[in-house]
Amino acid sequence: MYAIIKTGGKQYRVQEGDSIFVEKLNADVDSNVVFDQVLAVVNDGDVKVGTPVVEGAKVTAKVLAQGKEKKVLVFKYKAKSNYRRRQGHRQPFTKVAIEKIEG
Repeated sequence: MYAIIKTGGKQYRVQEGDSIFVEKLNADVDSNVVFDQVLAVVNDGDVKVGTPVVEGAKVTAKVLAQGKEKKVLVFKYKAKSNYRRRQGHRQPFTKVAIEKIEG
């Protein structure tokens, strides 16, 4: 059984027991979060596709960690004009473990 959920503007294919990295959620470590934007649920060939979401379906997950990814350097440069700008960015994430799929 697996489901397709939407969170943080992205879509993820999840199964029970998976651990995934999603965009930062406002939740404490070891707390539970519920994803109610379930776009599809597949259970042994039985496919339920929502328009746009499946009614009554939800995915429960446990927050494992909060953190930041590796730094990405952004460098702007214009030739012959002595223009250089360097900036770093670290994207925050939340690591969650999928516990239960209902629907």
